[in-house]
Amino acid sequence: MLYAIVDIETTGGHASANGITEVAIYVHDGQRVTDSYQTLINPGQDIPYYITGLTGIGNAMVKDAPEFWEVADRIYDMLYGKVFIAHNVNFDYSFLKSELANCGYDLTSNKLCTVRLARKIFPGLDSYGLGKICGYLDIKIENRHRADGDAAATVKLFELLLANDKEELITKALKRNSKEQALPPNVPREHFEKLPDLPGIYYFHDQKGKVVYVGKAKRIRKRVSSHFSNNSTSRQKQDFMRSIFSITYELCGNELMALLLESHEIKRLWPKFNRSQKVYEPRFGILAYQDQRGVTRMGIEKLKKGATALAFFNNITECLSYLKALAEEYELCPRLMSIATHEETCENDKCPCRSGDKRHILSYNKRTAFALTAMAEQESFVIIDEGRTSEESAFIVVEKGHFAGMGYKPTVELPREKATIEHFRELSPYRENFNIRGMLSRFVLENPHKVMHLTSLS
Repeated sequence: MLYAIVDIETTGGHASANGITEVAIYVHDGQRVTDSYQTLINPGQDIPYYITGLTGIGNAMVKDAPEFWEVADRIYDMLYGKVFIAHNVNFDYSFLKSELANCGYDLTSNKLCTVRLARKIFPGLDSYGLGKICGYLDIKIENRHRADGDAAATVKLFELLLANDKEELITKALKRNSKEQALPPNVPREHFEKLPDLPGIYYFHDQKGKVVYVGKAKRIRKRVSSHFSNNSTSRQKQDFMRSIFSITYELCGNELMALLLESHEIKRLWPKFNRSQKVYEPRFGILAYQDQRGVTRMGIEKLKKGATALAFFNNITECLSYLKALAEEYELCPRLMSIATHEETCENDKCPCRSGDKRHILSYNKRTAFALTAMAEQESFVIIDEGRTSEESAFIVVEKGHFAGMGYKPTVELPREKATIEHFRELSPYRENFNIRGMLSRFVLENPHKVMHLTSLS
């Protein structure tokens, strides 16, 4: 078996918008180096000052160097049919695969990451960065942060890994069905192996243990594996992979529980790499207030995070339709509900919008109070679904139209007669958000057979 031990220098941290400035490749047969190739490369773009400060490679140095397309054939020949090895292999591989693809070559290689292998074969070290681990193992690095110097050091590291691989971890990592080479460099393999193929949510943690991503899945292990199954060249994907140091999870009985818990946790933890539910939705609500004359009025307001309202809507059109229906049912004034156009006038002489008579105001406020009571008296119910085991059921409680809590109870405790909210008070309370409300509304419409209506409230 032949190995291609690689190091590159680049203009930045991701292949989609940066270029390679230097490549070094050492071909190794498991005993010794049999071939090597090193070259500077003109990336076709300016090299940032901080990169020059780190590597010593500046624009003047690469001015007369070949562009990648001029050496692509040689680089591909050096890599083809060999196991691709690098320290944090996905970084180097993503750049070379992208550059070769631009030149018409399809690089498809088995990969080995010396960071991951070193964590297993030399466990317990404080750091597994190339400089640190070479210091621990007395490997001298000449020309640090240059492709040739770092690749030569990686050759020596790989030889030590081969010599100390008592459990044949390298052979296992190269098996076709092994996920080892696809995992982020800092995630222990055992974290992945402990993941179940059951519904739930999973957490990716950074080096300090902080949650940087929360996800939900019908099958946790399969979903987590899909995060690492491609070698995207985007900056976001590369930053994402480098930031993950551990994986934890929480089982849920069913997909709805996972969806609700994921939404709750994203709002609570605000993870760095979650995007969709972190954007405050442009939602609208209906509010009630009294004006200076004591008239109870209703209006529409665009709501900020954590705001409360009598009713929530996706957009202002839904708000207007709802208020118009209320106005017709309870004989309320469109002008006092902020839904009349400038051209519309009220023809009711007794309406408070035209009359200041206190009797007319009291009569109008009474009708408004009936409308507000109807809005507040929303239904309470519980959704009953599959639990985490066959002996338990999952319960999701909605009290007066609002998500109140969820959890698990033994199936034998399922109320056989008319149930009240008191049957479910001990379930864990959760804070409602707009995403959760929408999920519950859709689920109830699609699964009425899983809904048990509560008869009374205490």
